[in-house]
Amino acid sequence: MTNRPDFRDKRAYFMIEDHHPEDGTFLGFWVYLMSDSLIFAVLFATHAVLGQNYAAGPTPAELFSLPLVAVNTGLLLLSSLTYGYAMIAAVEKNKRQAMRLLALTGVLGAAFLTLELFEFTELIAEGAGPSRSGFLSSFFALVGTHGLHVTFGIIWIMVLISQISRHGLTADNHRRLVCLSLFWHFLDIIWIGVFTFVYLLGVTS
Repeated sequence: MTNRPDFRDKRAYFMIEDHHPEDGTFLGFWVYLMSDSLIFAVLFATHAVLGQNYAAGPTPAELFSLPLVAVNTGLLLLSSLTYGYAMIAAVEKNKRQAMRLLALTGVLGAAFLTLELFEFTELIAEGAGPSRSGFLSSFFALVGTHGLHVTFGIIWIMVLISQISRHGLTADNHRRLVCLSLFWHFLDIIWIGVFTFVYLLGVTS
């Protein structure tokens, strides 16, 4: 009796070997980002409809301070740069440098949120709260939702720094770094849209 190779076992073996858990993680995260894009698309569409419904209240030109918003935009864009350098440090297995740059990214994100909360506080103090008009309702909904995402991103950064500190730059932590990178840059893209369509066009229209 000759020993014949069990092709079914080999086929099963190769199917197991070809399966990479990170592929499922990245696919799932891309699905999440697409669903998040739909949320922001709805918020942008709502603002496009209600953006000029001032209800005899203040207009964007009367409310917004473009220099302040420009500084805030610069902080968020700079945080994406520092995160990019953190990814380079992670690829080079420079654990301390990666952690420092991640911490700097979180600080820049926190500074962005501080200025955003300052703007919200000033608007509400002037009587321009979200219930004042359709324009302000859509503004607070869109910008506030983005701010919540930045808050979650900062929490994620803090957790990831803790994970890297305890376990090092493992394959799992590198995968988490890549997912957070996608999320953080996604927030940058959304904010550029907010800065352009809400602030710039609102002030100049």
